[in-house]
Amino acid sequence: MQVFRSILLISVLLLSAFLLSAQTSGNFVTFSSEKAPGGYGVKKLKHPEIFQGNKKKKEYFEGWYFKMVSADLSSVISVIPGLSLSADGREQHAFIQVIDGKTAQTEYFNFPIEQFSYATDRFAVKIGENYFSYDSLYLDVKNDSAAIKGSVQMHEQVILPGKKLLNAGIMGWYRFVPFMECYHGVVSLDHQLKGKLIYNGWEQDFDGGIGYIEKDWGSSMPSAWIWMQSNHFPSKNTSFMLSVANIPWIGRSFTGFLGFFLHEGQIHRFATYTKAKVIIDNLTDHVAELTIEDKNFTYRIVANNKDAGLLAAPVQGSMDRRISESINATIRLQVKDKKGKTIFDEISEVAGLELVGEKKVLMR
Repeated sequence: MQVFRSILLISVLLLSAFLLSAQTSGNFVTFSSEKAPGGYGVKKLKHPEIFQGNKKKKEYFEGWYFKMVSADLSSVISVIPGLSLSADGREQHAFIQVIDGKTAQTEYFNFPIEQFSYATDRFAVKIGENYFSYDSLYLDVKNDSAAIKGSVQMHEQVILPGKKLLNAGIMGWYRFVPFMECYHGVVSLDHQLKGKLIYNGWEQDFDGGIGYIEKDWGSSMPSAWIWMQSNHFPSKNTSFMLSVANIPWIGRSFTGFLGFFLHEGQIHRFATYTKAKVIIDNLTDHVAELTIEDKNFTYRIVANNKDAGLLAAPVQGSMDRRISESINATIRLQVKDKKGKTIFDEISEVAGLELVGEKKVLMR
């Protein structure tokens, strides 16, 4: 039986490599030496999921967040590919971060910037032999403490609607406000998984699992923020994300927020730009209690973190900051309509949660 499993595993990895070769062929541009074709600037405005930093040479970061949870919940892995350009332009590298939600172990794999390339016709990036896109990822990374190899495919993705330019992305028209430190995008609110990763010799089977993809780009992450996400509620095909941050802008700062609630085929957005209101009722290093009001619903959220791993985060483009993230946190989400009727009240125990920075800055 063990021999059969080994043969099967080798076959899967060979097939993955073949699929990767087929998927990554096409128009890819190496970041450090080639220019994007004409029209790319307009294309990236309409598609925040694709690489935004093609003209940046310093004080810039961009990263995508792939969360993957196995069908039996035994494996929870998040993978973050990206690039980092320091403020003086001297330090430039690509990276892949990995966090194991079950052990809180994190890994950081560093690559020369010349090994980062991006597709000009769709969301797809390559870092060395590793590949990340809207519908698949392939990993083959190794350092002194970890080795990870395998591929996972995504299908049945749920994406944000937004045919108009000012509505293309979770930030709405806020995405076009100049001089902001950080921008946020959601690539897939919810999707199905198929594939396997071998993590330090242990097989992580994601067949029938559920995934989520988002991204950030800019010069620095905010000084303080709350971020939470889950698409593992008892009700299937339900997904929720909320981000609240202290946003510096032209010498001042304000608390802004954005998020969505996907349920029964409907996507409900709430954000500063939709004129929704957020009240932070309680915020500690381990607990966040918030209330969101908009014209349709009242959202009551209580989130608690558990085991957390340390991730690298950007400051002026350099990945010098360390933040704590739990991807096995719990979220209780209650949603009521304007008549006070409860339309949703469930708990997820497979959630991502970050509570970062000085709490009073967000609660003022």
